[in-house]
Amino acid sequence: LGPPPPLHDSAEQAVRGAHVVYTDSWMSYGIQGAEREKRFKTLLPYQVTTDLMKYADPKASFMNCLPAMRGEEQTAQVIDGPQSVVFDQAENRLHAQKALILKLMSTGL
Repeated sequence: LGPPPPLHDSAEQAVRGAHVVYTDSWMSYGIQGAEREKRFKTLLPYQVTTDLMKYADPKASFMNCLPAMRGEEQTAQVIDGPQSVVFDQAENRLHAQKALILKLMSTGL
């Protein structure tokens, strides 16, 4: 499988030269109050912004498996920007899920 991925101390180091920048939701459903504020403050340095995307390869794609909160794990400018393939990603996942359902239905469970 090869060596483990490197660990970095900053988001800038982590995305430097990357072909894909991928993030996920910071908040599970139901996280509220002080825990939400604590998590937001802790993760804000890792928010994907247009400035952070400048460290990635110029042709890099931005991905998020959805749901996504603009202003949390990424800014609106990134998720709605030209490097975002978030909605193509969601569409592809839909087709994979439909194929799985078809396969399960055709096996005569």
